[in-house]
Amino acid sequence: MTDFLTNLVTAPDTADRQGADHDAAARTTGRRAAARTAEDVPAARTTGEGAPARTARRPRGFDTARRLRSLTGVDEELLARVRYERSKYTALGGVVLGTSVIAAFSMWNFATEALGGFSPVVLVPTVIWMLFVLNLDRWLVTPQPNARRRVGPLLTRLLIALMLGMVIAEPLVLRIFQTAIEQHVADERTDAIDRLRTNLVRCNPVPSTTRTITPEGCGRSYVLSFGDTPGERVEELAALRSDAAALQKRVDRDTARLEGIDSDVRNECRKLIRIAATGLYQRTSECLRLRDKAQDYRATHRTSENEKRLTRMNRRTLEIEAEQTVSRGAFLKARADGIERRLGEERAKQKGIGVLERMRALDRLAAGNPVLFVGIWLVRLLFVLLDVLPVLVKYLSGESAYDRMLTSASNSAVKIHDEEARLAERRAMANIEIAQDAIEQEVRRHRAESEAAFREHTAAMNIRVRQAVNALEDEIRRSSAV
Repeated sequence: MTDFLTNLVTAPDTADRQGADHDAAARTTGRRAAARTAEDVPAARTTGEGAPARTARRPRGFDTARRLRSLTGVDEELLARVRYERSKYTALGGVVLGTSVIAAFSMWNFATEALGGFSPVVLVPTVIWMLFVLNLDRWLVTPQPNARRRVGPLLTRLLIALMLGMVIAEPLVLRIFQTAIEQHVADERTDAIDRLRTNLVRCNPVPSTTRTITPEGCGRSYVLSFGDTPGERVEELAALRSDAAALQKRVDRDTARLEGIDSDVRNECRKLIRIAATGLYQRTSECLRLRDKAQDYRATHRTSENEKRLTRMNRRTLEIEAEQTVSRGAFLKARADGIERRLGEERAKQKGIGVLERMRALDRLAAGNPVLFVGIWLVRLLFVLLDVLPVLVKYLSGESAYDRMLTSASNSAVKIHDEEARLAERRAMANIEIAQDAIEQEVRRHRAESEAAFREHTAAMNIRVRQAVNALEDEIRRSSAV
């Protein structure tokens, strides 16, 4: 028991001493590292001739170069060790800023065309797009440790920059060729209006019958609706003309026959014969016969009635033709009004030139002109190159001293973190083992105390039993003595 208590007290003291030794070693290592850092800093700030260089001062006010370098994601403290590379990253920051400004102008042009004119609302997507492109380019050009050893991330960044450049370049290309595009769209719209007018006139002819016949190739979109049409009385007029023509032939035939008879009557009635008894002159019997024949012909063929009927039919025909002329004029006016109304609706749809319409017009212009096609793609590739320029400048300039220092610092940080993690793991495992030993010792102590208590209880019971037996024996002896 004494040995157990002694070990239990000694173990925590030993652990405390080990922890104290470890903390002291850590503090000593920290002081040594600080001393080395203090020795390195003056060395970094001295020139090759031993003369002290200018002390790095914290910039006062607005430092433009520092702000531009912040767009490249560099660490100023690490970059201070290679001061000669500051100009490189300052220029790279200017390229990133210029790309974002081009992207802002592209979005401003796109939004202006989409809204049909300038509006203060255009500034909202313009600023958002500029900040997005600025941060995306900053992420693309931010130095990464061990970047030269990984081809996948490099290709991914180049692909993202290429896609972004194509999106930004398209509105700028549309802006440059705006005059030609608008002229082409205006010509197409004029041709569309002319084709629509032609189709409306062709698909809505003046009706010649009561039955409406839609011309071939005319859909519902080209057929107009009308109230009264000239074709409603066309059949009546046609029937009336047919009857009038038939009656006219009959009247002409009867008139010709009757004129022949009348001519015979006149010729025969000129002849006079003298009556011998009276000495007077009179008509011949043939004249009288021909006159009776003419009267019988007029009565039989009803020439007077037919002529009156033909006159009425001709008068009715003229009335219907006059009504048809008025109806035709009203129909032509209604058709012209309908066509103009339809053309007005079509023109109302053509108010503003949308972005998709501009892109389609640009493609059609390029398809019909090889020189223009080459020019459009040269301008487009120029803007794509400008948008990809930050990534190209970053990765085509090669690995710099700052990149190597960043890689070294990153690898060192990873190693330090791994060692600290392993040290923390060992310390935790040691604490767990110490706690387990303490628990085992506590269990053994409790077990020993329980066994000792049990033995004491057994001894006490044995003593009581013996005392009871001795008392009984004494009682028996006293009883026997009596």
